[in-house]
Amino acid sequence: MKKGALLNSVVSAVIAQLGHTDTVTIGDAGLPIPQGPLRIDLALTHGIPSFMQVLETVSEEMQVEHAVLAEEVKQHNAALHQAMLAQLEKLQQRQGNIIAIEYIPHDAFKQRTRQSQAVIRSGECSPYANVILGAGVTF
Repeated sequence: MKKGALLNSVVSAVIAQLGHTDTVTIGDAGLPIPQGPLRIDLALTHGIPSFMQVLETVSEEMQVEHAVLAEEVKQHNAALHQAMLAQLEKLQQRQGNIIAIEYIPHDAFKQRTRQSQAVIRSGECSPYANVILGAGVTF
């Protein structure tokens, strides 16, 4: 059995297969998931698991180089936006690198998810609770 925090075998396999600049999307319960990326649905009910729980757990395993967020999260979900920024800051400290953050309109965000290797659906039911994480290298 795995020793790390991430026990989901599908999510673990996706992260293990990422190359530099590959992306993974973590989304709320309402984010449309396009054809193409692997769909990993973790949602059980409203709020379970939360977006932040999924982000925290995935980022324990994944080397993150950049993050893409919807511009609208700043205005329409300020508390979650601040929590995401705090998690990315904590991750920067742990990894020892700067994580570039890009903001784009939500419609462009939804289009960009098509390029992800996987989209992980949380049970989050708050607006714009989505992030695209770009893989970095550990060396």
